[in-house]
Amino acid sequence: MAVHGDSLPVNAGRDDTDSADLAGFGYKQQLERSLGSFSSFASGFSYISIMTGVFQLFFFGFGSGGPAFIWTWPLVFLGQLAVAFCFAEMAGQYPLAGSVYQWSKQIARPVTSWFAGWIMVIGAVVTAAAVAVAYQIILPQVWSGFQIVGGTADIGATSTPGGAKNAIVLALGLVVFTTVINIVGVRVMAKINNFGVAVELGGIILLILALAVHIKRGPQVVLQTSGSGAGHSAGYLGAFLVASLMSAYVFYGFDTAGSLAEETVEPRRHAPRAIIRAITAAFVVGGLLMLVGMMAVGDIHAKELGVSGMPYLLKSTLGNTLGDVFLICSAIAITVCCLAVQTAAIRMIFAMARDGRLPFGASFSRVSPRSKTPVVPALITGVLTIVVLLINIGNQRAFFVLTSTAIILFYIPYLMVTGPMLLRRLRGAWPGPDHGPYFRMGRFGLAVNAFAVLYGIAMIVNLFWPRGAVYGTDHWYYQWGALLTSVLIVVVGGVMLAIRRRAWTRPDDAEVVS
Repeated sequence: MAVHGDSLPVNAGRDDTDSADLAGFGYKQQLERSLGSFSSFASGFSYISIMTGVFQLFFFGFGSGGPAFIWTWPLVFLGQLAVAFCFAEMAGQYPLAGSVYQWSKQIARPVTSWFAGWIMVIGAVVTAAAVAVAYQIILPQVWSGFQIVGGTADIGATSTPGGAKNAIVLALGLVVFTTVINIVGVRVMAKINNFGVAVELGGIILLILALAVHIKRGPQVVLQTSGSGAGHSAGYLGAFLVASLMSAYVFYGFDTAGSLAEETVEPRRHAPRAIIRAITAAFVVGGLLMLVGMMAVGDIHAKELGVSGMPYLLKSTLGNTLGDVFLICSAIAITVCCLAVQTAAIRMIFAMARDGRLPFGASFSRVSPRSKTPVVPALITGVLTIVVLLINIGNQRAFFVLTSTAIILFYIPYLMVTGPMLLRRLRGAWPGPDHGPYFRMGRFGLAVNAFAVLYGIAMIVNLFWPRGAVYGTDHWYYQWGALLTSVLIVVVGGVMLAIRRRAWTRPDDAEVVS
């Protein structure tokens, strides 16, 4: 057996060792263990996807905070890096499909882990919809034929009626494609994902170099606010907090390497490294791309930077032909990002169903003997993502509501791991004496863990804040949309929990305390 996309040999002895390790947690090896170190890294990097998030939301960050918005990038990175370090410790200890659900299950109460899994599943579905909508930002600007609904004024826009409708049309096609690939199997998924990540990494490096040739101003551009603090009660701080949503949207999903642990060779060794490498690589290349881009663009005050964003920056600086080449790279990145998001959601559903946490658990946890993948969760996530898209068809405001809700629905479950972990550290119960030779923060663990929790709480408050600058001021339900949607998801989850709790059968739940 060979590892596809990594050219890494896998011998039967290693596979048996990993399967025996999994059996120690009470699970049988059902998924195909064929992913190596690069595939593990690629799963997290493609979820973060610089050529998706930065290309999709640069206009929002720049329009909200001017060039100085780039300072949100390192700040959000530091907060999420602390979370990633915590996750790396968990991934080395618990190499199980389902990441956040499984990690929370090991260190918190069953109710906490259930909500972590439930919210993450819904968050992944919403994220897949938000990512798929990004096609509208890119494809019509490469070829006007992709503007199926609307006219030339809607090209590359999600804020116009025609643009909003076309965004849903393009997104539906992408979701159908990713669903089919996830049904076919993890080998094909990994090949496509690895190719997409290679294209994205190569494309970003070449793009940075191409922009560097056109540099017109120094790095002091990052000190310009463009008067964006006007209209905010807190001045530029208010604008800066709004602009930080752009960075927050990019830096999550790095736990995906943990979600694919049961399909990764030597996951205790590869998954922790993949988590840290994915978020660090995204920080470096994403930061350089935005910095060099703002140094190279012809008119730093062009209103198009706050409307079209990165596509305008590329085409106005590099010309239409070269700009289109990099936009195509971005479209590939969006494709594999949506694929990775859905893959993570599928593994989460599989893990919860296998533990009897979901209705119809036997069907949801069944693995196809041919493709070695959970088929029903793939169909479920595909259908739910399509439903989310159809509900928002023609709604210009859907883009921001989807984006904010997606971020919130990840930050909350992340806290359901870092929070209980912090409590255990304070009690001296983490890491335990049997932690083993896997990733460990050592004497810095308490400080990093505490910072991760404080950052998560602060960002959730920032995301929930009902700002007119993000959602508009015409309808109250848009301003409160992210909060109301999150509350509804928690309430529905609570009802499901009350119904399903009686059917839980795994005996080890009673032994888990927070």
